[in-house]
Amino acid sequence: MKQIAIVVGAAALVIAGAVHSGPTDPSKFDATRYEAQKALYDFNFEQPEDVKGAFGYVRNHLRAIKEFGDERNSHIVIVAHGNELHALSRLNRAAYPEIYDELKTLAQSGVKIQICRNAAAARGYKPGDFYDVTTVVPSAVTDIAKWQNQGYSYMFAGVYPRLTREEVVRQHPELQR
Repeated sequence: MKQIAIVVGAAALVIAGAVHSGPTDPSKFDATRYEAQKALYDFNFEQPEDVKGAFGYVRNHLRAIKEFGDERNSHIVIVAHGNELHALSRLNRAAYPEIYDELKTLAQSGVKIQICRNAAAARGYKPGDFYDVTTVVPSAVTDIAKWQNQGYSYMFAGVYPRLTREEVVRQHPELQR
């Protein structure tokens, strides 16, 4: 009977704490360690330069794995099949000069970068027209399915303008203090 009273009392404290929290209370941070991750990023962007923003998602993922996860046993793959292929082609280095260094850094971090041959051909490229740190595969859709069949989590790095808190405050004067 005493154990039931303790459990009921503990539950009441938890519920009471939840009742007293509100919209001005801060969020919590969960620093739980992540197990090894297998992630597949699907790159299919409207503009070639959108790949720069998408690389940021991959870099953030790598940093989070390094800080909170099993970096040694984690694997990330990118499958590219959109207009970003123009930026990933060595033939266009003059237009996108910083892309190779970014690709090389990701590849050195263990990221596999796959390029769809079909999408490349539809845009006028041959398999050898891309940087040495990439691999051209027959088809993006079959490659994506291959990685998913191997247990990779599907990730789509949506590339949208990122707003800062200051920009939101400017848009909403009611937030200014």
